[in-house]
Parts: sequence; C-alpha cells; structure tokens
Amino acid sequence: MYKRRLFREVFKLNGLRESFKFAIRGIVYLFLFHRNMRIIFLLGILALLLGFYFQLRGIELMILSVTIALVFMAEILNTTIELILDIFFDRYHPKVKIIKDISAAVVVITVLNSLAIGYILFVRKLIYFWK
Repeated sequence: MYKRRLFREVFKLNGLRESFKFAIRGIVYLFLFHRNMRIIFLLGILALLLGFYFQLRGIELMILSVTIALVFMAEILNTTIELILDIFFDRYHPKVKIIKDISAAVVVITVLNSLAIGYILFVRKLIYFWK
C-alpha cells in the first residue's frame, strides 16, 4: 500500500497536465498577439511540407525540424525578454534598447542559419523540379 502511494506521488500526472496547460496558453498568446510567431509557424510548416514533398531523407528531416524549433525558441526568447523589460521600464532607456536589439539579433542569426540550411537541403531539389 505504501509503495503504491509513493509511486503515485512520484509520478503525479496532475502537475504534468497543469504544466502543459500553461505552456499551451503561452503558445496561444504568442499566436494571437505576435505576428512574427504566426509567420515563423507558417514558414516552418511550409518547409516541413516541402521536405516531405521532396522526400528528404530522415536525417535531413531531423535537421530541418531542429532548425525550425531553434527559430521558434529564439523568437519566444526574444518576446519574453521584451515583455519582461516592458514591465520594469515604461520609458525609453538606452541600455534597454540595446538588450532588446541583442535579443532580436538572436532571432536574426537563427533565421539566417535556417535559410542556409534550407538552401543546402532544397536548392538541388528545387532546380531539378523547375527543369
């Protein structure tokens, strides 16, 4: 009896459900109120569909998926930093601007990386498709 109770306590699913509920709320917020997230989502879905259409190998699809996830994470990080700073600074501050610019640069770097990976994965297939 004690072991069963301990097992239930250690592997509670209620906390896990709550965590997923909060995460889904965050995702919904990002989609409703942040245009860039919607754009990233649509382009990510398009890239995955192209990957399936051009029959990329498994490793190529994994690289593509990780790249898309990195762009998502960079945008989420950027949005989080901006929202936190907006809570504490309601007026212009030069250091806050620099921090926001740096967090936006993270997104730009991941997007440039994703474009390079997309080029490597798709350029030959697109050229062949258009011929």
